[in-house]
Amino acid sequence: MKRVYVNEKWCLACHLCEYYCAFANSGEKSMVKALKNLKINPRIHIEEKNGISFAVSCRHCEEPLCVKGCISGALSQKDGVILIDQNKCVGCYTCVLSCPYGAISPTETGVMQKCELCTTNASGTPACVKGCPNGAIVFEERGTV
Repeated sequence: MKRVYVNEKWCLACHLCEYYCAFANSGEKSMVKALKNLKINPRIHIEEKNGISFAVSCRHCEEPLCVKGCISGALSQKDGVILIDQNKCVGCYTCVLSCPYGAISPTETGVMQKCELCTTNASGTPACVKGCPNGAIVFEERGTV
C-alpha cells in the first residue's frame, strides 16, 4: 500500500505541507478563502529537533494501536487506510495516547483528526506531497510498516 514518507535531508521546514493539508481538508475551492486570517489545523505537522526537520503524519500501521484503543469505534481501517468518523469521536484522547507517532490531534471542536491520505478530498496523491516544493514528502509503496 502507498504511504506518505519523509526524507528529512530534503525537508526545509517551510510548513507548506501543513498549509496544503489544511486547505485540502477545508472544503473550500480557494486557498485564500480557506486559510486567510485563520490558525490552520493541519493533519500533518512539521517537527524540528537538533537541526533536523521532518513531517509527522499517520503511518497507517498494519496493526494500528489507535484503532484498537478507540473506545467509541470512531477509528477504523479500510483498504489499509486508518479512517476516523468524527461523528463517532467522543474526544477521549485514547487514540492520541495510543499512537506511537504522535499523528493524531484534536480539532477546535475537541474531536480528533488525522491524515487519511486525502482519500475524501483529492485524487491520487495527498495534498502535502503535491505541495512540498523540495520533494521531501513522497507517496510511494515501500516495505511494511
